[in-house]
Amino acid sequence: MPDDKLKVYSEDEVRAKIAEHGLGKWYLEDGWLRRKYNTDGWPTTLMLVNAVGYLCEAAWHHADLAVTWGKVWVKLKSHSAGGITDKDFALARRIEDVSLWRPPAGGALTGTPNKFVRSGDPR
Repeated sequence: MPDDKLKVYSEDEVRAKIAEHGLGKWYLEDGWLRRKYNTDGWPTTLMLVNAVGYLCEAAWHHADLAVTWGKVWVKLKSHSAGGITDKDFALARRIEDVSLWRPPAGGALTGTPNKFVRSGDPR
């Protein structure tokens, strides 16, 4: 479906979709679907940026990112449709799942002992 045919959601619909998709740390601001991730430092920040970049490229739907030493801000909007669409919610869900994934307890993978990427304050 071409982007110009995608439904662009109103602000109230965006807020409802955030809840519907379980994206509680994501929020609407200035016409963008946004999320801030806290990390334990520069190496983890770069890994997160690369993971988000990979997901965006694979989906062919690209986020705007702002990056500092221990934080990554992700902004999503379907530019070609002129607002927030289902593409943005689908990509936000995938970013959330990958970014916060940890190995299950008792499995073969033990997981990092570092703080790594944290759910944190939504803003």
